[in-house]
Amino acid sequence: MPKDRFDSFVMFAEMRTGSNFLEANLNAMPGVTCHGEVFNPYFIGQKDKTEFLGFSLVDREADPLALVRVMRQMTDGLSGFRYFHDHDPRVFEPVLEDPHCAKIILTRNPVESYVSWKIAQETGQWKLTNAKNLKTAQARFDAAEFEAHLAALQDFQIRLMHGLQVTGQTAFYIDYEDINDLDVLNGLAQFLGVKGLESLDGSLKKQNPEEISQKVANSADMERALARMDRFNLSRTPNFEPRRAPMVPSFVAAARAPLLYMPIKSGPEDLVKAWLGGFGGVEGDFSQKTLRQWKRARPLHRSFTVVRHPVARAHRCFVDQILHGNLREIRAQLEKVSKISLPPLGEDYKDIAAHREGFHGFLKWLKLNLSGQTGVRVDAHWASQAAVLQGFGQFQTPDLVLREERLAEGLAFLVLELGLATCPELPVLEADETLAAVYDDEIETAARDAYQRDYINFGFRDWHA
Repeated sequence: MPKDRFDSFVMFAEMRTGSNFLEANLNAMPGVTCHGEVFNPYFIGQKDKTEFLGFSLVDREADPLALVRVMRQMTDGLSGFRYFHDHDPRVFEPVLEDPHCAKIILTRNPVESYVSWKIAQETGQWKLTNAKNLKTAQARFDAAEFEAHLAALQDFQIRLMHGLQVTGQTAFYIDYEDINDLDVLNGLAQFLGVKGLESLDGSLKKQNPEEISQKVANSADMERALARMDRFNLSRTPNFEPRRAPMVPSFVAAARAPLLYMPIKSGPEDLVKAWLGGFGGVEGDFSQKTLRQWKRARPLHRSFTVVRHPVARAHRCFVDQILHGNLREIRAQLEKVSKISLPPLGEDYKDIAAHREGFHGFLKWLKLNLSGQTGVRVDAHWASQAAVLQGFGQFQTPDLVLREERLAEGLAFLVLELGLATCPELPVLEADETLAAVYDDEIETAARDAYQRDYINFGFRDWHA
């Protein structure tokens, strides 16, 4: 490995993961300097230190990346620092995206790190250099606090992994259990392109070496709390659906009211747009820039979207986009590959039984498509409503998510909240008589299989005419 592969490094870690010990051993490697928690919100580098390389806390707050640059320039050899999930977020992406900055990722069993953190809070002892000075205490396990702690760690690790993946980088992963292994640390030295160690640094001593149940005052409560946690995420609904863009150009605003509609395709779009038109017409074709201008000019604005039952939405999509739409390539795939019998483009089925068979086949195909098991894109007209809302969130989340079956009440609430003088009458939506004729338990089951995320996230019951 070439010596100049990296010009700096960062150790991604958390409190009580052994980062002090790992830092001490990094500093024992020739030409390596780890400067501690340089971007801790409350100090620079080490506890109670407020200046570093000519930077005060105020200077660092004004330009944190300037400190990164100076640290690399003014330190001989390979320099780096420790970064925890709650350190200055402005530093995270620039450092993560830099391929010349080596990434060291230190992890520890989160229960152990949590208990160690609680004990350190009790004793005030965060590092131990002399075993005679050891302070002991028992932690009290707080289930809600631990779940929040675990969620923060997991979210940070996911961000790290994604950042490394999209930039084509790799990191040196090391666990708390391995930081006492000289061979592993010398493997880290090889990764960094520096000379290894002859022995481990002995300045720091392990705190609280007892088994974890002895370190917790309410160990029975801890065991019960951990037993109910889904460690392997068995209840998670797998999601292989691609992320969606915010679709800002599709947003529609009332011309004379501070109301913004964020449509979900195959929903009651025409109905809501007609209602918005009662406020002096509508305007749209926004870009993110022009929409921000619209919002600034209307400080009391409210945005909303409308979700539709998955069965009704899938059927509307099937009729409008597959039977009468222009998705010729997708129609061909449905017919040739999935063997779904379709009438000629623009025509309806001749009988209800054939329509039901075609719609049922489409629902089964949707399950495969949304799971990434077909070669066809996930079109916005049938993408899950959960994914569409996540896409909205890349620009903004709606203030209100209304349900189609209670749409009149939801819109009336918006008008009342804004103190508008009148509420336009909502046009009547014609009942889908064809869907009512073909719907049965099998159709409902197929829709639930395809749109499990939407059923869970929005609490939909079985569809009814």
